[in-house]
Amino acid sequence: MTPSDDILAQHHVLVRSDNEWQREARLRQALWREAKGLPIGEHRGQPLGSRLAMPYAKETLANFVTQTIQDVVRAEVLDPTTSTGKMYREPRIYEDLLSSQPLCFNLFGELPRDLGLASRAFGMLLADARLVVTGIEFEHSPGRGDHKFTGDHSAFDVFVTYTSATGERGFVGIEVKYVEDLDVPPARHRARYDEVASAMGCFVPAGLPRLRKKPLEQLWRDHLLAGSLLLDAESGYSSGTFSVVYPSGNTTVAKAVEGYRACLTEGASFATWTLEAVLDAIEEAGAGAWAREVRERYLD
Repeated sequence: MTPSDDILAQHHVLVRSDNEWQREARLRQALWREAKGLPIGEHRGQPLGSRLAMPYAKETLANFVTQTIQDVVRAEVLDPTTSTGKMYREPRIYEDLLSSQPLCFNLFGELPRDLGLASRAFGMLLADARLVVTGIEFEHSPGRGDHKFTGDHSAFDVFVTYTSATGERGFVGIEVKYVEDLDVPPARHRARYDEVASAMGCFVPAGLPRLRKKPLEQLWRDHLLAGSLLLDAESGYSSGTFSVVYPSGNTTVAKAVEGYRACLTEGASFATWTLEAVLDAIEEAGAGAWAREVRERYLD
């Protein structure tokens, strides 16, 4: 049931421009913050229940659900030697409870410290029980602005590398969505996009004009990035997948990925996983209480 305006206003999350899913998710984050006793943040001088107070949020990393995940954020985001060149949105990554960047860390941040757990979880997601995850990176691009890839500054939210039972190297480049509606202006079109799309050979020619427009263009560029990496002989990858992760309640993204799939002649390099399915795999693989907290925070 969609929460009423009165309930949203009571928890300081009545935002008139929100769609149905965004209303539910914003209230869910406010309730999580209140249950944790975390200080409320502001937007344009007014309290906003789905936001944490700054600088408290950055000092405590309270947007991240475990100590291990907070340690990963310190290493990945706060350490300038590793974060240089990566596009972490500050202060949003610390204060915004709805942002998909904190969700990336909350969902996958425990896995770099337990590659056995990661291997079991991705083995289920990729239907290959014998694969071995070798690394997990955040906000990863094989080369921002490098023309041998897509020549732009696209990056994967999460990048997982693995080896198969036969020793071949593979990867999954993941885009994570939570409340986004994909209503963002397309990037400047580059001829390199058409070159990569042609080489990949998986796009319906009549669908290309649609892929160059919102809401599909961002997904297309990330898919092209995965394709360009797989086409690069020096990368050493024998297989690669671009995957979109989103909650089933976000019907806007669900419709967009359905429309995107209709523009493909075959989908071997494109996967869609609901947030629920990813958490199911992680929990079945043996994750602890942290996975249940992620589920409770973002879905329940």
